[in-house]
Amino acid sequence: MSHRKKRSLVPFESKDQPLLSRAAFAWRLAGSLAWAVAMIAFSLALGMSGYRYFEGMDWIDAYANASMILSGMGPLGDLKTWGGKFFAGSYALYSGLAVVIVTGFLLAPIVHRLLHKFHLEEADAKD
Repeated sequence: MSHRKKRSLVPFESKDQPLLSRAAFAWRLAGSLAWAVAMIAFSLALGMSGYRYFEGMDWIDAYANASMILSGMGPLGDLKTWGGKFFAGSYALYSGLAVVIVTGFLLAPIVHRLLHKFHLEEADAKD
């Protein structure tokens, strides 16, 4: 019978493992930041493409509108086509979820480290 290590959906250490070193934690944060930047870049490209296709905007105008929606500020100009209005509404809904997901990517390692450290200190206090 083989004893394979149980794989987790989240690549964090369990409560039975020691706290990650600062260097390894910094790499974990860098990885989370890379995922967050990639998701923002993808979302921005999606928005720019949609505004360009549905509204025929120049790239700079598409960038301005997509970045304003993605940041939660709202579009800059009036939309003229049905497709553009539908896209903008759908993109705004997507953007709200994207912000929550990106926040999760960035905060997950920090919150996990704090909880892990607290749990280790609690276990040491019981001994």
